[in-house]
Amino acid sequence: MLIRTAHRTLTEQLADRFAERIRSRLLPAGARLPSVRDCARQQGVSPYTVVAAYDQLLAQGLVESRRQRGFYVRDVMQKEHPGQYGRAEAATKNIAQEEGEAGSLDGPLPSGSHINATALIRGMFHQASSQPQPGAGVMPATWLEEARFMPAALRKIVGSRALQDGALNYGEPMGDAGLRQALARRLADLNVPARAGQVMTTVGATQALDIVSRTLLQAGDPVMVEEPGWSVEFARLDALGMRVLPVPRRADGPDLEVMARYCEVHAPKLFVSVSVLHNPTGYCLSPGSAHQVLQLAQQHGFHIVEDDTYSHIAPDHATRLTALDGLRRTIYVGGFAKILAPSWRVGFLAAPPDLVERLLDTKLLSTLTTPSVLEKAMALCIDQGQLRRHAERMRLRLAQARARSVQLALEAGCRFVSEPAGLFGWVDVGVDTDVLAQRMLDEGYLLAPGALFHASRQPSTLMRINFTTTQEAAFWRVFERVREQVK
Repeated sequence: MLIRTAHRTLTEQLADRFAERIRSRLLPAGARLPSVRDCARQQGVSPYTVVAAYDQLLAQGLVESRRQRGFYVRDVMQKEHPGQYGRAEAATKNIAQEEGEAGSLDGPLPSGSHINATALIRGMFHQASSQPQPGAGVMPATWLEEARFMPAALRKIVGSRALQDGALNYGEPMGDAGLRQALARRLADLNVPARAGQVMTTVGATQALDIVSRTLLQAGDPVMVEEPGWSVEFARLDALGMRVLPVPRRADGPDLEVMARYCEVHAPKLFVSVSVLHNPTGYCLSPGSAHQVLQLAQQHGFHIVEDDTYSHIAPDHATRLTALDGLRRTIYVGGFAKILAPSWRVGFLAAPPDLVERLLDTKLLSTLTTPSVLEKAMALCIDQGQLRRHAERMRLRLAQARARSVQLALEAGCRFVSEPAGLFGWVDVGVDTDVLAQRMLDEGYLLAPGALFHASRQPSTLMRINFTTTQEAAFWRVFERVREQVK
């Protein structure tokens, strides 16, 4: 609630609140601001104060007024850095002009101009308050602090003579040999056949995905991506000038009919999949669906990149495309951010032998090498069994958190669209979650509305919740109250 002070008027406070959210992309380009009457009621101020605040936002170029429709957020990044997205936007416009308006599978591809992941990305770094954040994408810091073995491993590596000698050069382009050997053994446990020479370390799993895209694709190439899915991947591919083809994700895997139709009409070059504990649904791929996906890849000549980010909290026996395919048309991507230390940014990929050199060339052009200190420390944690034991503890703790969060969500009137599993729940709350998310920010809670997980942002009653940060009844009481206001 806004409070009048001697130094800042209510109008200034309200304008600053909206301006901060717009600049941080928590209010994305194209979002509609609340009506003057609704905003006045929400904030407990007069309509005159809201009009004056919106006028300030207009003067700053942050919003635009549309006759008889209200106020809408302008593209702040395009306004402040007009050249930054020029090529991607031009490519999107060219595609739209060539293929017409959005429609059937054999017609146009979704326009990248609708893809907006920055609200969720920035939300990863934006602490709405000191309260647990339901829209967070990682485990709480208090959970990750239990990995006390990591600082010890780092101190041991830093004090070693080998590091002092190695610090005078760039290190191995493929990554630390010890870590790559440890990762090859870990992949063998998952039935993914990869030698150390097929494993390359990266700056987090996100860079691994980027290296694959930059190596195998050219601007304009069509790429199949599961929907709902990780909006960062949609936006990243769009920024590279790719054409995103959303494939509906089912409980047993991707919609095979849609994939087959895309293959016939658009000849995609790549399929990006989260087979195990899919984000945001929690679905796991079935063996039957996996075999059919691989048959399509063989028949139509596209590669598959399998993002196994959640492997440490998933069953080892879960079906993985890379295990069935044997790393022939598949590329495995993994990392440690979800279970250990997000800031270490240690990721990796395992690829078919004939792609390794091309992927390495792309890595060399982007980062030369990766931090050997952190990689050596990570290898030590794996070899000594500390990572495995930590993952077992986290799985047990997550199961307990999930049970409590699910109970509270159901009591609050939410409906789980998919069976709760892994770190996230995919729930239907019965109201527009874009609107709900903005109202909940005023209460100090960051949500992940359903629209963020679709290539073309559309109003949705779905949202993703993090089971580790939704265990408190206090959040759900606020949620129920605000949801009633939205209704």
